[in-house]
Amino acid sequence: MFLNTFTRCLLLVMGGLMLAACGSSSSSDSTPPNNSSSSSSSSSSSSSSSSSSSSAPAASQLIKLNQVGYLPNGQKLAVVPKVDADTFVVVAAGTDDVEFEGTLTAAKTWVPSKESVHVADFTGFDKLGDFQVRVEGLDDSPIFTIAGDVYEELNKAALKAFYFNRASTALDEEHAGEYARQAGHPDTEVKIHPSANSVAHNVGDKISAPKGWYDAGDFGKYVVNSGISTYTLLAAYEHFPDYYDAQNVNIPESGGALPDILAEALWNLEWMLKMQDEDGGVYHKLTTLNFTGTIMPEQADADRFVIGKGTSATLNFAAVMAQASRIWEEYDAELAEDMLEAAEKAWMWAEANPSIAFTNPPDVHTGEYGGSDLASNRAWAAAELYITTREDRYYADFEAEDAPNEVPGWLKSWGLAWMSLAHHLEADHLTEAANEELIKTRIMDLAHNLLDQTKSSAYRVGMGQYDFYWGSNSTVLNRAMMLLQGYRLSGESELLDAAQSKLDYILGRNPTDYSYVTGHGSKTPMHIHHRVSGADGIKEPVPGFVAGGPNPENLDEDCGVNRYPSREPALAYLDDFCSYSTNEVTINWNAPLVYVSGALQALSLQPEAD
Repeated sequence: MFLNTFTRCLLLVMGGLMLAACGSSSSSDSTPPNNSSSSSSSSSSSSSSSSSSSSAPAASQLIKLNQVGYLPNGQKLAVVPKVDADTFVVVAAGTDDVEFEGTLTAAKTWVPSKESVHVADFTGFDKLGDFQVRVEGLDDSPIFTIAGDVYEELNKAALKAFYFNRASTALDEEHAGEYARQAGHPDTEVKIHPSANSVAHNVGDKISAPKGWYDAGDFGKYVVNSGISTYTLLAAYEHFPDYYDAQNVNIPESGGALPDILAEALWNLEWMLKMQDEDGGVYHKLTTLNFTGTIMPEQADADRFVIGKGTSATLNFAAVMAQASRIWEEYDAELAEDMLEAAEKAWMWAEANPSIAFTNPPDVHTGEYGGSDLASNRAWAAAELYITTREDRYYADFEAEDAPNEVPGWLKSWGLAWMSLAHHLEADHLTEAANEELIKTRIMDLAHNLLDQTKSSAYRVGMGQYDFYWGSNSTVLNRAMMLLQGYRLSGESELLDAAQSKLDYILGRNPTDYSYVTGHGSKTPMHIHHRVSGADGIKEPVPGFVAGGPNPENLDEDCGVNRYPSREPALAYLDDFCSYSTNEVTINWNAPLVYVSGALQALSLQPEAD
């Protein structure tokens, strides 16, 4: 059983600036929220909670749909507030030219927002172009596009966001455009915190651990959270290599030997390799002792430390390095060998130290990512080592019969193990030790459960009122990712449609009427909790980041509950820098956006499931 949510806030006075640095160690009865810690600043550049005019209709009276658009042969749904009308039409954008007519479903109430809504289904409409949904008595919907490459730019932007969050490097204008910035955090002289003291490295020693991604709105680098994030990018490549081989997202490595998605992942993998101590254990995180204010990376010059060394970070490291090793074998056999050696060394350390949980030392007030579900971490690492080495002893350590399948999150990684096993089962890469039927059953049972939730939901998203917590949008996307695993195994089109429905939710078919991805949609977040976006002096936030999404649990601690439009779970969102609990961004929320948008785009190019 998970602990009830609690938030620890520490008031810091830094150079005369009062900051509320709040770290969530919350959990949930479902996929847990991100454990990223954040600080809100009274000097935030944000001043508005909405980009819409005060004279515009309330969000509850708007037609909601995917503001980016739809694939020609994909499912196409809009949500319509309860009206007297029974029908809807699709018109060419900005005209009265009717292109499609349909019937609205009976109105149904969605508990998380307490709205009564209809669904307009225009899946059968496949004409290319720009369109709007029209219902008598309501404003026309936002303009949307139907195109064969409709998610190409979205997918590239979601991946490019990782580049924009790189540590230890300058971002040049050629690759970053107006978001070019100076280098920050070289991390070549990182201090050993007392919690990370070891035989090889004593307190006061320094190590070099450059590169990696800033985890979230802050400048910390965390092994546990970068584990699931890196895994998800690597899985996207493993599952859809042809799609990503052809992609160019304009990063410094573009056009080189590695596909861009692997080049981006390598930036973090190289940092992770530096976080392994000589004994095989892995340092938990690399951060300052406290969060900074809203400043640019090059202005953040407080001492950086490697902090803690525990079982969760070590097993996350082992899993990701084992996965990376099999991918890099094609590109750099020597590096692949080093990755596998590091993974096996980490595994041995974790076997000798099976229950060293991490908690923040008293003098450390950055994100914790502690976690207590070490069994799921162990299962994931065992599965990845088994797939890569084909050694049956690792499959035995996986303990398949006792391993559940769940929607993954940074804390619980059961789903990542089954996702990898299912892919390599289809690729005929597993040994006879693997239980083929069990793997299929685990994947399909979860997928069908998620499908049932989606079909019964008035918004066709499958989120209940208790599924809205810190990082709720990542739950939506990770559920979509697991639905796609079911589709890839079975070819059942309903599973693909349900995954599409969840992407639609992220891109605007939700009660707030926001497309939650910066720069993609007609109404997007402008004031994300992201230090660079808050300090760079540019009106538009860094593009391609998905905001955390509605979360009614922490409203009193960030902007104050009176700032929010509603405490209803699906409406508890505020587009303001101070709203770190709903409007922060993190790498582990962006990674499933990369996976899902890329998968839907790639699968549209190959009608049959893999």
